[in-house]
Amino acid sequence: MKTLELQFVTEDNKTVRIAVDEPIEPVDTVKLKDAMNKILASNVQTSASGLPFTAVKGARLIEQNVSDYTL
Repeated sequence: MKTLELQFVTEDNKTVRIAVDEPIEPVDTVKLKDAMNKILASNVQTSASGLPFTAVKGARLIEQNVSDYTL
């Protein structure tokens, strides 16, 4: 399973992450940056402590491999 992790900085300079499961690939970095800037400008998202996002920090694609075993 792949997850796209969007990283933002909060008012207290901490990193907040938003995970998007099974993103469309290949990731279009221009559209991604535009979408993240829209999230930032909307002021809708806040951290768990209620602080607003102040900047886009980055994004990364994370791939996890899971193997189930019958016991």
